[in-house]
Amino acid sequence: MKEGNEKKGFFTSVGMVRDDRILPEVRWLAVLIIPFLVAASILLYFWPNNTDKLFAWTIKPTMTPMMLAAAYLGGIYFFTRVALAKRWHLVKLGFLPVTTFASLLGIATILHWDRFNHSHISFFTWVALYFTTPFLVFAVWLHNRMTDPGTAESNETIIPQVIRLFIGVIGVITLAVSLLLFLQPALMIGLWPWMLTPLTARVVGAMFALPGVVGLGIALEQRWSAARIILEAQAFSILMILIAAVRAWSDFEQSNLISWLFVGGLSFLLVAIAALYSSIELHRRNAVKWHSLNA
Repeated sequence: MKEGNEKKGFFTSVGMVRDDRILPEVRWLAVLIIPFLVAASILLYFWPNNTDKLFAWTIKPTMTPMMLAAAYLGGIYFFTRVALAKRWHLVKLGFLPVTTFASLLGIATILHWDRFNHSHISFFTWVALYFTTPFLVFAVWLHNRMTDPGTAESNETIIPQVIRLFIGVIGVITLAVSLLLFLQPALMIGLWPWMLTPLTARVVGAMFALPGVVGLGIALEQRWSAARIILEAQAFSILMILIAAVRAWSDFEQSNLISWLFVGGLSFLLVAIAALYSSIELHRRNAVKWHSLNA
């Protein structure tokens, strides 16, 4: 077939230039998702006791809806950066984690269909989002990834391999917790530091899957510029989860060692992300300054 007759498929690289641009459909999807995340995060974080009246399903105790809201807040930050970003590789690492998170929530919805408030408008919104978002987010990632040159620029800061390995290990551990919560909810209900049901165990599992996939993505990506925005979003989510834990501390079984491991582990991750971010950014800025002085 002649070159002029080649068809440009949505999932093919024909006609695609690796210029690192963000495609219009990616921005539009980000803009479309943000208002739903804003509404849900406000309801769940500030009125966690009123999910029976305000949300798609009744969530108890308050720690679970606030943790879900914290995930949404990180999503708001991420998708806002997607809408404003100028280069694809700066945001590419967030799409597969979101796909995984949304897919698991969609599956959990099907498995626990009877637990939802079927007469509430938020239920229809929930179903519409989680039965479509996994496919849409994955589709735009699959298409836009073809514009990524995949190479580091001359002034790019490279993440040290040992740090990427460490982040990857944390990602694997987090995914293991996610799988246990999703596949063995009865087992995890007995171990978890606050009360869970089979549905909320799977929802919490979906929330653990998101940072787990982020960790694996960073482990496979050497460019700091590609990891920076998704790490900012993760740090924001972790901070909001820790604030939620303080607000809902009475929900925790405080004699349970896992309560302290949960709070301590998240605190460690937040400090580790802050330390990594600060050190690499300082190195990057010093390198830029040095290059400008020697140009």
